[in-house]
Amino acid sequence: MILCTTDNVPGREIRETVGLVRGNTVRSRHLGRDISAGFKRLVGGEIEEYTKLLAESREQALDRMMAEARARGADAVVGLRFTSSEISAGSAEFVAYGTAVKLAH
Repeated sequence: MILCTTDNVPGREIRETVGLVRGNTVRSRHLGRDISAGFKRLVGGEIEEYTKLLAESREQALDRMMAEARARGADAVVGLRFTSSEISAGSAEFVAYGTAVKLAH
């Protein structure tokens, strides 16, 4: 599966537009991670626990988007974007979305 943030795949022709595909996940913070992060806020620096949580969330949303694109027969997703929003205190939704396309061979 080819993923591009641009509206086309360099060097390839889009034969057919399949349509919008998306994948999402909703994640919440873990009490243990919050305690560790609280200590880190006191001394400064990267909060690795949250960095890992965000990276895992983005990957899960991306995997779900690609699964939808494959199920619809797409070769690539163009115009790939990520967005996130707070659902409630301590939890957020992450969404990966783009346009699924079939490429000319």
